[in-house]
Amino acid sequence: MSYQKQPQLNGAYYGPAIPPPHHSHRPGRGGRGCCGRCGCCLFDCLCDCGCCLLSCVFKIICSFLIVIALLVVVVWLIVLPHQPKFYASDASLAGFNYSGNQLSYDFKVNVTIRNPNRRMGIYYDVFEANAFYEDQRFDTKLVDPFFQETKNTTDVGPVAFKGQKVITLGSDQNTAYELQKSTGNFNIVLRLHLKVRFKIGLFKTGKWKPKVKCDLTVPLSSSSSTTKFETKRCDYYF
Repeated sequence: MSYQKQPQLNGAYYGPAIPPPHHSHRPGRGGRGCCGRCGCCLFDCLCDCGCCLLSCVFKIICSFLIVIALLVVVVWLIVLPHQPKFYASDASLAGFNYSGNQLSYDFKVNVTIRNPNRRMGIYYDVFEANAFYEDQRFDTKLVDPFFQETKNTTDVGPVAFKGQKVITLGSDQNTAYELQKSTGNFNIVLRLHLKVRFKIGLFKTGKWKPKVKCDLTVPLSSSSSTTKFETKRCDYYF
C-alpha cells in the first residue's frame, strides 16, 4: 500500500476557536489583589490578607525596636554610667602553712569600692569573697548585703579567712610555695562573686552578676620580710 503526502493547507482555518494563553493572576497594586484592596496600611490588620498582616507585624516590630533603641540612648546620655572601682586596700597574713596536703591559714583583707556615678546607686545583694592559692580555693566568706550611694566610697571588711583546708599541690606548685615561704611573701588571689542591682532615680534594674579578681602579694607577719602590702586595684568584669 502506498501513502501520498498531503499538501500543506494554506487556506483559512475554520475549526474551533483557540483559547488565549492562560496567565496566572498575580495581585498587584492599585486595587488588584489583596494588597491593593487593603492598601498594606500599618493598622489595617483586621484585613483577611496575608501580605497585609505580615507588613503590619514587620512595621510594628521595627517601630518598637526603634523606640527601645532611642530610649536606651537617651537614658545612657542622661546617666553616663561608669563601672565601680574595686581595690584591695589592705591585707594581712598572720599564718600560712602547707604540710601533708593541708593548708593552715589566717588571712584578712579589706576591700574598698568606689562608685563614680552621679545618678546611679548600687545594691550589693550578694557579696561572696573567695580566697585562692595556686588556683585552688581554700575558703569562702559572705558579706552582708548593702547599698552604695552615688559618688561614694565604701570600705568592706576586714573579711577574715581562718582555718584549715585540704588541698593538693603539684610539684611545680609545691616548689612555688617553698620559694614564697623563704621570702615571706605569698601570692593569694581574691575573687568576688557579686549580684548587684543599679538604682537610677526611682527605677531599679534587674540583677547583674559581675565578678572581681584581685591578684595579691601578701607578706607573712611572722616572717623577717620588710615588704609591706600595697593597695592593689582589682579587675572588674561581667
